[in-house]
Amino acid sequence: MTLSRQELESKLWQAADVLRGQIDAADYKNYIFSILFLKRLSDRFGEEVENAVADGVARDVALNDRDEHECFVPESARWEAIASSSMNLGEALNVASHAIEDANTPRLDGVLTATNWNDESKLGSPANRERIIRSLLNHFGDLDLRDENLREDRAGGGNVLGDAYEYLINRFADDAGKKGGEFYTPRPVVRLIIELLQPREGMRICDPTAGSGGMLIYAAQYVREQGGDLRNLALHGQERNLGTLAIGKLNLLLHGLRASRLEAGDVIAEPGLVDPSGRLLSYDRVIANPPFSHKNWGRDFAPNDPHHRFDRYGATPPRTRGDLAFLLHMLGVTNAQGMVGVVMPHGVLFRGGSEGKIRQGIVKADLFEAVIGLAPNLFFGASIPVAICVLNKAKPVERRGKVLFVDAAQEGYFRPGKAQNFIDPEHIDKIVKAYRGFKDVERFAHVAELEEIQGNDFNLNISRYVDTTEPVEVIPVEEALAQLRVAERRRDEAVAKMDELLAEMGYVR
Repeated sequence: MTLSRQELESKLWQAADVLRGQIDAADYKNYIFSILFLKRLSDRFGEEVENAVADGVARDVALNDRDEHECFVPESARWEAIASSSMNLGEALNVASHAIEDANTPRLDGVLTATNWNDESKLGSPANRERIIRSLLNHFGDLDLRDENLREDRAGGGNVLGDAYEYLINRFADDAGKKGGEFYTPRPVVRLIIELLQPREGMRICDPTAGSGGMLIYAAQYVREQGGDLRNLALHGQERNLGTLAIGKLNLLLHGLRASRLEAGDVIAEPGLVDPSGRLLSYDRVIANPPFSHKNWGRDFAPNDPHHRFDRYGATPPRTRGDLAFLLHMLGVTNAQGMVGVVMPHGVLFRGGSEGKIRQGIVKADLFEAVIGLAPNLFFGASIPVAICVLNKAKPVERRGKVLFVDAAQEGYFRPGKAQNFIDPEHIDKIVKAYRGFKDVERFAHVAELEEIQGNDFNLNISRYVDTTEPVEVIPVEEALAQLRVAERRRDEAVAKMDELLAEMGYVR
């Protein structure tokens, strides 16, 4: 029986009940993601065996020939072998994880082994670990994750398993609170950035702080919606947190984006997306939600950067705020026709010192195309308002020497919530329409010439360019005096009436 997305989401979220209360919300996601992928690989492997046998391949060959499988699962790592283990389940899962990665290197490197099923600090005593793992095995044992059972995967371009995985990431980010913001960007914000940058088939796209991979996935979905062939699309990213890297790799794989490339490491100190000569790869679209005002981003390393990313615009970012360091890296890997879409705290728009010098250099280079302010409290664990900065190395002629400022932080451009605010599709449409129109819209958008920005000392604070105050009606003096006389007459009538009532009650003023 086929699984709907809703049924699968419900089943997967119920798995969290096994761990909730026993493991920190920021950690238990890794165990559920890992066992989900193990089950998916095993079920798909078995399905491939049956399909091969149906096509006339000997069963022994179908079971052992790696060429018959997209991902080969060694016998000891297949679900039946793991589930039938009577003891040391944590060790059985660890061994299975290593066996699968070894059999599918380098594609699956670090995807499963990032989760340690024998971690006492997370899963407790041996007896407790056995109980938890057995409960998870029983829970996932009821799921059949073959392609045949996920028919909607192939209908209309949908992806039941990938969408359910994204649903889990969202729920886990919500559960994790502030820590959720470290690996998850709200998908409406992602969708907004993608629609602003309009990636196309044939492009190379990079997210240097990839997190759970959502920006790359939404870029691929957008290209597919436009009729593009995803086989002709390069999706690259880097992530320094190994647990989050594994989540991102799984996310891309479960969405069918098998040719994507995610590297481990700190993108500032150790950029991993390089060619065989060690030179930075370049991209048509670079998208990111880097950590806000990251301290100790690598200021000491910057002067010796072999790629010269941090000395091109007049100064080096300050030691305790890495926002512009990430932006400079993004510009450094954007090709001559490329664009950048990045989420930034508002401070980068107006702070002085070295950040002011860098901003001035980027403005003078005519790279800023749009600065779009969003509502506060959109992100997990970050209540501050943010801005999406769009930079373009190949601005259309009619946009050169100009920057569009949009204030989408006001009522009507987001949906208020109790604990978090939201951007809905109609809000995205309004913002994208303003960006594509690239013209003044009263109390919402303003196109500023570079001379105007220079007159503001290269301050890009949106409020300097978009006046959101309601106009105050100014009435003629004669009309104001007439209104005053009417008010005075009514006052006098009220006083007389009050005196009359007081007199009737025996009070004399």
